[in-house]
Amino acid sequence: MDTLSLKAMAKINLGLDVVRRLPSGYHEVRMVMQTIGLYDMLSFTKVGSGITIETDQVSLPGDENNLIYKAARLFEETYGLPSGVSIRLEKRIPMAAGMAGGSTDAAATFVGLNTLFAKGISREELSGLSVKVGADVPYCIMGGTMLSEGIGEILTPLPAPPSCHVLIAKPDIDVSTKYVYENLHANELKHHPDMDAVIAAIRGGDLSGMCTSLENVLETVTGREYPVIGRIEEQMKACGAKAALMSGSGPTVFGLFERKEDAEKAKAALREDKLAKDLFVTAFTDKTCVPV
Repeated sequence: MDTLSLKAMAKINLGLDVVRRLPSGYHEVRMVMQTIGLYDMLSFTKVGSGITIETDQVSLPGDENNLIYKAARLFEETYGLPSGVSIRLEKRIPMAAGMAGGSTDAAATFVGLNTLFAKGISREELSGLSVKVGADVPYCIMGGTMLSEGIGEILTPLPAPPSCHVLIAKPDIDVSTKYVYENLHANELKHHPDMDAVIAAIRGGDLSGMCTSLENVLETVTGREYPVIGRIEEQMKACGAKAALMSGSGPTVFGLFERKEDAEKAKAALREDKLAKDLFVTAFTDKTCVPV
């Protein structure tokens, strides 16, 4: 095998709590992560030597600041590579969107190099290594439905949630994750999302119960800074969404719909009102880093 292409799946958060700020500066989180069918495409090709990154986005660097490069370099330093590799990224997941676009690209890099060079390393081992690149990368290697704890590296598999249609809407703004966490003041929070209720509803296959319990503590910061997030949620619910919530640190909002026609109606309404730049109707999936 000299070439390989993978789909690197995006994620949303079916609930997100920040338990506290740790002395290290990191934050202890408790959140339910869910893979969705929106993806980037990464292509890997063996070359004579070195690691080169090519992207289809002018604003996305292909140098050592790119998480793909960091993942490839860490893989090479840990396991060795018999030749060089060229990696091309076709970006479909909106950037700075709260859907782990950079993290899932890094995850696909670990999985892609492992497959391309037939290293035979388990995804569990890759997941353990990958936290050095980013807190969401271990989850993105495993995918599916997971309770994520610690700084994001402690993963507990959950059953798949009840099926539904997922509308993704990213307004034409970019949000700094660093800014959101710095302005959360986690150790002073008086209210925390009920993550146990979300998990119980997922385990019971209760879509209504899950939707009722969805909450993202980071929305208290991002939603206050960008009121468009609340307007998108209201529009989704007016069109029939059982729930609408910001994903990650934002600004992307997702809506959960029982009927696809309602999701499409909401998509059209958001586009007409110019509330969101990027709009996709997709679904939950348990696949990640999928060969093409």
